Parts: sequence; C-alpha cells; structure tokens
Amino acid sequence: MKKNLLGALAVTTALSPVAAMAQTEVQFWHAFTGRLGELVKAQVEEFNASQDEFVVVESHKGNYSETLNAGIAAFRAGEQPHILMVFEVGTATMMSAEGAIKPVYEVMAESGASFDPDAYIGAVKGYYTTTEGDMLSLPFNSSTPVLWVNRDAMEAAGVDPDTDLSTWEKVGEVLDQLKAGGEECPLVTAWQSWIHLENLSAYHDVPFASQDNGFAGLDTELMLNGPVQVAHLTAMGDWAKDGKFIYTGRRNEGGANFRAGECALFTESSAGYAGISSEAEFAFDVRPLPYWEAVVSEPQNTIIGGASLWVMEGHKADEYKGVGEFLSFLSSSDVQAAWHQNTGYLPITAEAGEATRAAGFYDENPGTDIAVIQMTAKEPTANSKGLRLGSFDQIRGIIDEELEAVWSGEKTAQEAMDSAKERGDALLRRFESAN
Repeated sequence: MKKNLLGALAVTTALSPVAAMAQTEVQFWHAFTGRLGELVKAQVEEFNASQDEFVVVESHKGNYSETLNAGIAAFRAGEQPHILMVFEVGTATMMSAEGAIKPVYEVMAESGASFDPDAYIGAVKGYYTTTEGDMLSLPFNSSTPVLWVNRDAMEAAGVDPDTDLSTWEKVGEVLDQLKAGGEECPLVTAWQSWIHLENLSAYHDVPFASQDNGFAGLDTELMLNGPVQVAHLTAMGDWAKDGKFIYTGRRNEGGANFRAGECALFTESSAGYAGISSEAEFAFDVRPLPYWEAVVSEPQNTIIGGASLWVMEGHKADEYKGVGEFLSFLSSSDVQAAWHQNTGYLPITAEAGEATRAAGFYDENPGTDIAVIQMTAKEPTANSKGLRLGSFDQIRGIIDEELEAVWSGEKTAQEAMDSAKERGDALLRRFESAN
C-alpha cells in the first residue's frame, strides 16, 4: 500500500504555488458541511482576524474518503494543501506515506508556535503519535459513540424515558416494549462498523485485530469474528428481522431519521450533538454506549473516531510558520472548549475539558460529559487503545458489505465475520508486503 500510495502521490519537493499577497496563505482542506462546516468557517475567520501575517483558506472537499482522495490527487499534481483532514482509519496509511507528510511535531518545533504535547488527552493523543511519543498529526475532531434517546418517542410508545439503558440486555427489553407500543423505528445506528464492531471490541476489552490492534506491527490479522462480536451481531440481526433495528446506511444516514424524530434510540458519535441540538424538535438525552453484562461486569473504554490534521510536504518555511500558528490556535483552551461545547467532539486538551466543567456547561447540559468520561475513566488496554490498520478504509467497506448480509438475513453473523476476516486479512498482507 505504501508503494502504491507514494507512487500515486509522485513524491516531490516541488513548492506549491501561492499567489503573491501581503499575507502568507495557508490552505486547509476538510470534510465538514452543515453545522460543523459553519463552525470550522468560524474558527478560520477568528484566526484570520486575530493576526495579519497569515490567512487560512478553508475548503470542503467531500466526505472523509473523498477528502483523503482529493489530497492524494493534489499531491500527485504538486498542488497539495498545507493541511489535510484525514479520518482516523487513514492513520496507518498516512504514517506510511514518508515524503508526503511533514510530522506535526517537526512543524511546531520549526515554526516556534506554542505547543505542549503533554497537554493533549492521552486517549486521543496516543492514536496519532509514534511509539516514541512524537505527534504525527494534530487531533482535531475526536469523538466516541454514545446512545441518543428520543424521550418523546419513548413516552409515545408507553416506555419510561428514564429507564435504564446501560446494558444491551436492557436495551433489548426496551426494543420489545417500543415495538409493542407502535414505534416503527425503535433503533437506528450510524457508522455500523465503528460502533458495533470496533468500539464493541474495545468496550469489552477483546481484540479487534492481533498485534495490539495493529499498534505493535504490520503483521496483524483481524479478530473480529470472535464470540463477543458474533453474539452482538447475532442479536442485532434478530432485531433487524423483527423490525426493532432499522438499517439506513453505512455512514450517518440514520442521523437524519433520528433528528427528524422518526426513531427512538440512536447509536451515534458524541458529535451528533451539533446536529441534534440544533435540529431536533423533541426532548432528547444522551446515555453511555450500552455493554453486554453477560460479557463484562463493567465496560472498559470506547475508542475515538473523527479525524486529525496532517501537514503536507512541499511548502515554504514561512507557510509552515503559518501552519504552526493555526494549529496552536486550534489547540488553545478557549477554542477547544467552544468546539467541544458546540459539537460534542471531545476536548483534545485536559485544560479545555476543565474549563468547560468550570463554566457550568455540563451541569446545564446533562450528559454532554458522558463521552469524556467514557473515554478517560479507565486506562486503555492493548485492546482499547485504538486501531492502526493499513488499508482500513477498504476493510471497512468489506465489513459493511458483510454486516448488510447479516441485517438482510442472507448470512449468519459467524459466516459474515469469518468472510470479513478472510477478505480483510488479504488486504492487510498486501499492505504489510508494500511496507
């Protein structure tokens, strides 16, 4: 994969053209639209107004996969941006793209911008650092899955909206009640692989892949076909068959259904807060992601999703100085606290989280601290630190296909996950061979 990626990138040190202007321009490509896109624009405008030496130009380049592909194509053409948003599943691929990226720790050191690696939350920072602790990309929008509850829909179906939903066993009972009470969409989900396989595994402290989920080496194999994963997917397959779990798509298609008030329960990113809080015309609350009490007496920790900001090679020193200043601005306590409070993404620094609590935000908005607690209450294990797998975007596509076969009843959960392992391992071997 490394050879293919670098070949596609046509690694070069040619300087990208920047229009002659009084201010040094920094190009920032991202994947946000809607409310999140508005908030990114506001961050950029605030930075640009705060100084007159640099101007950041933000550009939306499609969804996460499309933004990554746009960055690759731009590098091939020698027109790469300074900063590229890459979702977490692309981390291993970017780490392998030597000559295409400029590590954040180098950018910050050379730019002289304020930067303290120890200020970042360990569970977030660890995803994007080397084994030596050097930060390769800047955590930007980090989230973790939670359970969103439509309180009005629960009441309409005759279910107490304050009922305990801490375990999947209890959720199963509530789904029965919701269905019996006339609810047509008892449960919907976003990002099915991320929530119901990757986070399920971490939350129950079982491996998703060997070699510490890929952190310990490239010779990793998928382990997503174990008894815990298969039991969970079997239950969800039964719920799908009975009309208690409604499948709407591989990404976040279910978000529109939930925000419109059409579904009672929704497993989704904590960052769903931005859209739900601004669009929902019903009472809602947020709960921790459920766990299987039959597997663990208490859950471990969930892992992050979202994206980080990678700095691309091939630009001038004064432009990298602007990059460093902008990344420092994004990491500042005030900016991070506002981002966390407006979006539901995790505060990437401990100081931003403490400032949010001190301001009374969590008291005024119950449940908004659940994602932080869920991520940081326990020290991560080798199974719950995160995932670092090559070709993971493609592997997710395979997993999505196999999960769809479970939801439709075409395959058992065991058959589907055995197939996902076989097909995914083939991609991992190709990535290992190339690197």
